[in-house]
Amino acid sequence: MTMLRQASLFALLSLLLDTLPLVMAIIYVVRPTERNLALMRPLALAGLFAALSGGALGAINVLQFAWTRDMTAETFRVATVGAAESLVSVFVGFACLSAAWLLVAVGMSRTKAGI
Repeated sequence: MTMLRQASLFALLSLLLDTLPLVMAIIYVVRPTERNLALMRPLALAGLFAALSGGALGAINVLQFAWTRDMTAETFRVATVGAAESLVSVFVGFACLSAAWLLVAVGMSRTKAGI
């Protein structure tokens, strides 16, 4: 929870966008319609791009931190923690996308023709 309080607005937005495909996949499992499947595709792309841009922004911040300071042991420690935190958005995004597409597969199996 501490990390979420310290996260930037962009990081929080990217984490929110990462979860949208999962929410849409749950809706699709409950009501597997062509319209819901059509909405899943652009939301999955948005989640993918949000995950990648969140990770890229984290990498930019870590590099900016590293080039503005002398490289001491403490600076290296802080930079590695920042690098690890920048991967959170990528991990959450890919995990949500994986679960979402598995749910879409379940929803497709529930339709008569499997679409």
